[in-house]
Amino acid sequence: MKTIFVKPAVIERKWFVIDAAGKAVGRVAAKAASIVRGKEKAEYAPHQETGDFVVIINAEKALITGRKAQDKLYHHHSGYVGGLKTVTYEKLLERHPCSPLELAVKGMLPKGPLGRKLENNVKVYPGAEHPHAAQNPQVIEVK
Repeated sequence: MKTIFVKPAVIERKWFVIDAAGKAVGRVAAKAASIVRGKEKAEYAPHQETGDFVVIINAEKALITGRKAQDKLYHHHSGYVGGLKTVTYEKLLERHPCSPLELAVKGMLPKGPLGRKLENNVKVYPGAEHPHAAQNPQVIEVK
């Protein structure tokens, strides 16, 4: 089987909007990651950036189920000895309303240079306003 190489000039990049209000964080993130990765296109290649751009609005209104608001922990390390910082979902949402969704999408993308490049194709906003109206994004409904 031959490896597919898609020329960058041939790739048609579209913009999509996902409204996260009242939707589960994981479902929104999974849909966004799939679109950004390009898995919904016929010319998908796992080693290339063939996906589209995704704008997620109302990120602070996304839902999580059960006791995850109190129990789910996010960790990061400063790089120094004893520098592990831990914060709950509730506290993270208060400080940075977009962070939980950004981290969920990031975790669903490939690790390495391609994943870091694809992260930039996801734009997350806490409210309903976004500056990408000029791109005429299509609305996508998440179940």
